[in-house]
Amino acid sequence: MSPVSTGASTTVGADATVPAAQVTAAHVTDADSRAADSRVAPGGPGYRRMSLALFLAGVATFALLYSTQALLPLISGGFGVTAGDASWTVAAATGGLALFVLPMSALSERYGRRAVMTASLAVAVTLGLLVPFAPSLGALIALRALQGAALAGLPASATAYLAEEVTPKALVTAIGLFVAGNSVGGMSGRVVTGWVAQEWGWRVAVGTIGVVAVACAVAFRLLLPAPRHFRPGSLRPRVLARTVRGHLADPLLRRLYAIGALFMTVFGGVYTVIGYRLVEAPFSLPQGIIGSVFLVYLVGTVSASTAGRLVGRLGRRGALYASGGTTAAGLLLSLAGSLPPVLLGLVLITAGFFAGHAVASSAVSRTATHGRAQASALYQSAYYVGSSAGSTVGAVAFHAGGWAGTVGVGLLAVAGVVTITLLGTRAARLAAGG
Repeated sequence: MSPVSTGASTTVGADATVPAAQVTAAHVTDADSRAADSRVAPGGPGYRRMSLALFLAGVATFALLYSTQALLPLISGGFGVTAGDASWTVAAATGGLALFVLPMSALSERYGRRAVMTASLAVAVTLGLLVPFAPSLGALIALRALQGAALAGLPASATAYLAEEVTPKALVTAIGLFVAGNSVGGMSGRVVTGWVAQEWGWRVAVGTIGVVAVACAVAFRLLLPAPRHFRPGSLRPRVLARTVRGHLADPLLRRLYAIGALFMTVFGGVYTVIGYRLVEAPFSLPQGIIGSVFLVYLVGTVSASTAGRLVGRLGRRGALYASGGTTAAGLLLSLAGSLPPVLLGLVLITAGFFAGHAVASSAVSRTATHGRAQASALYQSAYYVGSSAGSTVGAVAFHAGGWAGTVGVGLLAVAGVVTITLLGTRAARLAAGG
């Protein structure tokens, strides 16, 4: 099935007068066609620098955002709180990002993607160096919320930057590399914190991540090419509100936002709770080994960076079905009582999540023909609301029903992804007269 024929595989965006499900190649504007000729393509000048810069930005973003996730059992013990209370150190960061990603995207429309991403990283890494000194759980949660708000300038601005500077055919691959950076950041942050915390405690562990993020931020700023296709927009609230309303009125974008939120609900719940499960019997693993479990994120690096090929074979809807099915299989496999099938389950969950996220986020960037930063910001806001919800609900479900409770929450979210994708299938068939 070709990408154009799918509800979640529209190759170009719809404006307020053209429903997304009805968009075809004929709706590509002449301006977009001319701009595409001068955009960067794989192998072209600056493509490697651009890819590496945004890869490092993705590493820093996820390493900072989830720096406490693998350490939750230690934080619970250090402050004498429950898993649900400690999970707020993750939920506050992702919630702060979700709340501020839209305002930050508006700033990027006015002042430029590179400027906003640079400022966001600078503030986030500074806060990252303060987090280890939090005197109480409340102070730690507050710092993490501020850190998440600062990081809000990265995700939407990065995808908008790529949509403007990279050729349309290479967009899924380029965004996949940025998402791959997310997976490497998430993996390395958890592995490093696990082993460092085992020797010196959680405070030294999160401080180490702060130092690594500083190095990534400096390299990002030195490597990222100046934008060539950015055109400043308006900061007027009326204009912003009109743009947001236009995106929310697009049924395809609404479906993609919901899919991103549901995928992240699964992922946030699983990786917030997995440390508590593995530290208990029958596994009883030490903190360093638990941190090393997050090496399965490397699978996400591969699945995200190859999402473009998956879309080429199956279409975007087919890729979303495959991602959801892989995630569900991993959830069910993780119910086993021995370590090897649990690890295999995590591999499948991670592969399915990162592939689905790369497919959905790239579809948002290609669907929006105007206000791309706001379109991406709405996706990122929904995505991180899903992360916050998954972290808190997953922890509560684990407290109430053990790992099976967390898996149940994840399966419900995957069912939502499949249902929404089916609605996209039906909309595409109706639009085609079938």
